[in-house]
Amino acid sequence: MTSPISTHKHGSTLIVTSNNPPVNALGAAVRQGLVAAIEQATGDDAIHSVVITCAGQTFFAGADITEFGKPPVMPWLPEVVDIIENCPKPVIAAIHGTALGGGLEVALGCHYRVAVPSAKFGVPEVKLGLLPGAGGTQRLPRVAGVPKALEMVTGGGMIGAAEAASIGLVDRLIEGDLVQHAVAFANEVKDIRPLPKSSERDDKLAEARANPAIFADFRKANARKMKGFEAPELNIQAVEAALAKPYAEGVLDERRLFMQLMSGSQARAQQYFFFAERKASKIDDIPAYTKPRDIRRVGVIGAGTMGGGISMNFLSAGIPVTIVEMAQDALDRGTGTMRKNYEATAAKGRMTADQVEQAMGALTPTLDFSALADCDLIIEAVFETMEIKKDIFGKLDKIAKPGAILASNTSYLNVDEIAAATSRPQDVVGLHFFSPANVMKLLEVVRGARTESDVLVTAMALAKRIKKVAVVAGVCHGFIGNRMLMPRQVEATKLLLEGATPDQIDRVHVEFGMPMGPFQMADLAGVDIGWHRDPTRIENIRDALAAEGRWGQKKSAGFYDYDEKRRPSPSPRVQEIIDDFRTREGVQKRDITDQEIIERTLYTMVNEGAKILEEGMAQRASDIDVVWVYGYGWPVYRGGPMHWADGEGLDKIVAGLKNQEQRMGSDFSFSQLLLDTAASGGKFTR
Repeated sequence: MTSPISTHKHGSTLIVTSNNPPVNALGAAVRQGLVAAIEQATGDDAIHSVVITCAGQTFFAGADITEFGKPPVMPWLPEVVDIIENCPKPVIAAIHGTALGGGLEVALGCHYRVAVPSAKFGVPEVKLGLLPGAGGTQRLPRVAGVPKALEMVTGGGMIGAAEAASIGLVDRLIEGDLVQHAVAFANEVKDIRPLPKSSERDDKLAEARANPAIFADFRKANARKMKGFEAPELNIQAVEAALAKPYAEGVLDERRLFMQLMSGSQARAQQYFFFAERKASKIDDIPAYTKPRDIRRVGVIGAGTMGGGISMNFLSAGIPVTIVEMAQDALDRGTGTMRKNYEATAAKGRMTADQVEQAMGALTPTLDFSALADCDLIIEAVFETMEIKKDIFGKLDKIAKPGAILASNTSYLNVDEIAAATSRPQDVVGLHFFSPANVMKLLEVVRGARTESDVLVTAMALAKRIKKVAVVAGVCHGFIGNRMLMPRQVEATKLLLEGATPDQIDRVHVEFGMPMGPFQMADLAGVDIGWHRDPTRIENIRDALAAEGRWGQKKSAGFYDYDEKRRPSPSPRVQEIIDDFRTREGVQKRDITDQEIIERTLYTMVNEGAKILEEGMAQRASDIDVVWVYGYGWPVYRGGPMHWADGEGLDKIVAGLKNQEQRMGSDFSFSQLLLDTAASGGKFTR
């Protein structure tokens, strides 16, 4: 087998090149090749310096994910990095693309780093529930400084080459031929001794020692972002070790903390989710050679919150959009909101003013429905009413050009019924964006009974183009995410009558790791969403709240009372309404435990997820988890509801549901798949 590492001499410089597509992952063969190359350089007196570079689109972009969960193959990456740093001749990392994770650790093991201006650097291990385990938490603060190292190891984001150069992570930015200039740099430094070793530097650590509160301040400033996660805190502890101990001792702490994380449930969940996200883009029964349709212009019907947000996704990707409204004031209001959103993004430095104008310049606002005739994809984003949607699709059928994809942003309704309003159901698909559509990463792609394969492939490819994570769902009420939300809401409302409070139920969900509980979410979204608008028709607690104008945060009153800063507090009036309904329905008040809340609201979601699987409404259990992490804020360190249930034990889930079955009544029925899988000791996820 040919090694992915090759070497050749350029004068007195040995050029070491990795060619391990697609991302030069640091697999065993690459690690072995790097060690052999350093040994070659060390043993050849004619070689005065070494340049490590990579073929293809990127520098080493991290570990080889195919090795996850398998027995280690020597040499380990920490050993490789140490061998590079201990080379008696200067080693220069020539970086383009991304130097991520182990790739950045290799670069830190080199004595010098040069990079093209477009290069990016990062240690994303924290996103997998880990920390940089090849000396990264010890070398990075010594080279880049403690504040930047803390930010990088706990956030997992990337920094650009200019910033990397400004903090000393890059020694020189290179315009032009990277390898040629790296060799020239190598000739400049080949005689400098002692060699600058990252592990021996102390100047940046001394700066941090002058600020004893640096770690406490960082923890306080990032507490909300890191809440519930184990890896950020252990990354901080590893950087603390770099400050307190010599490198040789600090790296032992790093290894201990790495193994602690590696053996924990959060790392397993986050690594599981890493693969789950990638599986979601694959459609099992469509041939890989299926070609997507060409999408050059998108039409959007409705300039409200959803329509405007949906439009922004395409405009930001450079795809022109025609947006249609029925009234000029609604159109102006919608496009004005889009501009404000773009300008707010620019104010945060995430866009330039020119990019704002470029995006808005690609938008064609109109009241003329027929202007959609030249669009390749048309997305309807109007009221969630079947009659309105069918009327729109009937009109589209007469206007849209042959081969145009017709999509509905419905969050609950039957896509097949909508498609039946056209003469081309094969071109109809559901594209359920989540609010706010320009921010949320999830896109449920709803596959109708007659949706053509190339339409589905186009939707998935387009999702990637607009930076969404797409999951295929079948046609059922609520699809995947909202369908699983319904039993949670039903049981949460019943629990109010039985004696729980909104605050208790929400607290249990937040402590579990959700960003908010069911009633906090209702207040944020609007208690009046989907309300029948008849204040005399009061059939449930929500009707009573809506009839009194308690529509949530926007009215400063919903399930909670809100002050001028939208801070919630328990509402005596809401408790009166709950007490009245309890009396009316003859429900006996009792103490509700936190465990019962989990069983009634979270275990029921797992049961509904199992029904979705057995009905074929989701391709795989991991797709359900992707929906809930990206669409509803399920904590990624728990992997998603189906992965979490596997970890809890499906027999435990079944036992908990059986314990609550009588209280849940006719609203609940067991998934046979859940019962069978639990009985066999199986799992939903792998």
